[in-house]
Amino acid sequence: MSAPLKNADLTALNSFGFASRAQYLFDAASDSELLEAVAFACEQELPFLVIGGGSNLVLDEYIPGVVVRQTSSGYRLLEEDEQSVLLEVAAGQNWHQLVEQTVHAGWSGLENMALIPGTVGAAPVQNIGAYGVELKDRFVSLTAYDREERVFVEFSASQCCFEYRNSIFKSGAPGRYIITRVRLRLSKLFAPRTGYGVLSHYLDGQDVTAQRVFDAVVAIRQSKLPDPQDLGNAGSFFENPVVPVEQCERLRAEYPDLVAYPERDGFMKLAAGWLIDQAGWKGYRAGHVGVYEKQALVLVNYGQGSARELMMLAAKIQASVMEKYGVALVPEPRCYPQ
Repeated sequence: MSAPLKNADLTALNSFGFASRAQYLFDAASDSELLEAVAFACEQELPFLVIGGGSNLVLDEYIPGVVVRQTSSGYRLLEEDEQSVLLEVAAGQNWHQLVEQTVHAGWSGLENMALIPGTVGAAPVQNIGAYGVELKDRFVSLTAYDREERVFVEFSASQCCFEYRNSIFKSGAPGRYIITRVRLRLSKLFAPRTGYGVLSHYLDGQDVTAQRVFDAVVAIRQSKLPDPQDLGNAGSFFENPVVPVEQCERLRAEYPDLVAYPERDGFMKLAAGWLIDQAGWKGYRAGHVGVYEKQALVLVNYGQGSARELMMLAAKIQASVMEKYGVALVPEPRCYPQ
């Protein structure tokens, strides 16, 4: 059995760059190494946390128990025909690198989700998405380890219960399943999805290809989001709230410039960044943390910040938006310890 690191420094393993230490840290590049970490936590009766790229985490100064970093990577081709390919991707694979590799290979479907930080194993948990496309649109199935039953299990798309930024792994049974492999169906026949506002404007007049969509998404995201290496952040901090059409219409009557998109029958998705910006928070700084000056949806660590500082700021923003618009904002990142 490989020995875990004790009192391991997690500062470089979370994109906010918060100073944090774990009681124990395991690296798991295979199923057997993952099972060793699980067994160790069970034997010691310790809390258990799996991390990927650390881009969707708010870590406190000390994380008790066992932290497992999935370091598996790569993908394999399971099926191929004239129209599509079926890929099985390791949970530790960097998401953006996968998107880049598939676009270069001539397989489309992920290009709208370029530059989303994190790993493939974390993608189903949040049902990640961007510019009109979500993971569930390309998802086929996954393999996960069930910590309760102590067996590997398979999940179909319907069993994952995907919703906007949600799944069974996030709200139905958090912490029970450890995703190890994800299977995605990608197309050889490019069908652009460019109806999403800013992306449509960026590509206007161009001969649209998967590579050009990829390049456009990267350029747009880089213009709005700071590099975590330069300024600690976790990308979009709040989910875009989904509200009934009637509530959206009442808000639009009072705020004609309200940014909203159809979500599903009877519901609209509001732009959380617009709500926060119009409430006066863009560029706000509170000690070592703040709201990014170019995008109000992004909270940042200017250096030496802490999870507690950040969550205090987040709570103030939530209260402000609720008071002004009557809309609840929900943070996207997971906070540990909870």
